[in-house]
Amino acid sequence: MSITLRPLGIALLGAALIGSGIAITHSASAQSPSATSADATSRIVAAANAVLASLDDAGRAKVQFPVEGPQKTRWSNLPSPMFQRQGLLLADLTPAQRTAVTTLLTTALSKDGYRKVTEIMRGDEVLKTGSGGGGRGRGGAGGGPSFGEDQYYLAFLGSPSTTSPWLLQFGGHHLAINLTLAGSRASMTPSLPAAQPARFTIEGREIRPLGKENDKAFALINALDAAARSQAILPSRVSDLVLGPGQDGRVIQPEGARASTFTPAQQTMLLELMREWAGIMNDAFAEPRMAELRANLPQTYFAWSGPTTDGSVAYFRIQGPTLVIEYAPQNSVDHIHTIYRDPTNDYGAKFVAK
Repeated sequence: MSITLRPLGIALLGAALIGSGIAITHSASAQSPSATSADATSRIVAAANAVLASLDDAGRAKVQFPVEGPQKTRWSNLPSPMFQRQGLLLADLTPAQRTAVTTLLTTALSKDGYRKVTEIMRGDEVLKTGSGGGGRGRGGAGGGPSFGEDQYYLAFLGSPSTTSPWLLQFGGHHLAINLTLAGSRASMTPSLPAAQPARFTIEGREIRPLGKENDKAFALINALDAAARSQAILPSRVSDLVLGPGQDGRVIQPEGARASTFTPAQQTMLLELMREWAGIMNDAFAEPRMAELRANLPQTYFAWSGPTTDGSVAYFRIQGPTLVIEYAPQNSVDHIHTIYRDPTNDYGAKFVAK
């Protein structure tokens, strides 16, 4: 199936080049990590302010919300209007405004993170086409679900600032990005990158938005020896997210195999699997996050539910002192939900604490 890519999707190739340039600049930089992170925040704030400058008063009223309030938890895997989002709808934007949003996302996210986000959105466009239209705009055709690349919302909680905490929200069907920024610090939890379809073809190229997550997880479970695998596999079936939308603040006990029992190679595989979520945000913030997860690795658990043959429907969870990742196929390998949380810092709780 071939589809026409809209401006946000078309920008992917350009964004890849931009992302590579940013990564090279950071790698070659002699700045300290905090200075690099502060510089990333400055660039994200500038891009956010460019979005605001492109809008009229009505548009700015739609996109701006208080730091604290109901908008913070207004995210879901469901399409609109099954779940009623608020914010700036991409379908309402002019090409210039859409370009400003694209620039913001390529600045706030890593190269691979932006790829993942846009591929999730492209999948929703394929879903719309394959499901008989669905419709653009609010409510879809006949008031049904709205699918497609236009059906995603942007919101700022608080004013974009290089010092004070504020939150960038972007999401829609099968996507919720909650990026809290506070000077040189950032958190991207809770976030929900999901996919339906999980595998599709555009112009002869196969797209798997969450393909690396699947492949790395099956590689890890099959790399474990029999004893570690038996510890990792849960005694009861898990078929959906435990800490998904609406489960803020819920605490669950770690289960599965403890990473301290893994070989160094298996620990590296687990870290690289974690990176698929931690690495969605700008590299300047992702690297300190990965360092934190690496330090907590001895207290991190890997749990599995389902068959261990790649291509099967299987759930897995990674849980540590500052991390919960869940991957949950919805009775099909072509419909995937995932969640990424930090129970100590969801919505940047550490940054906004008084």
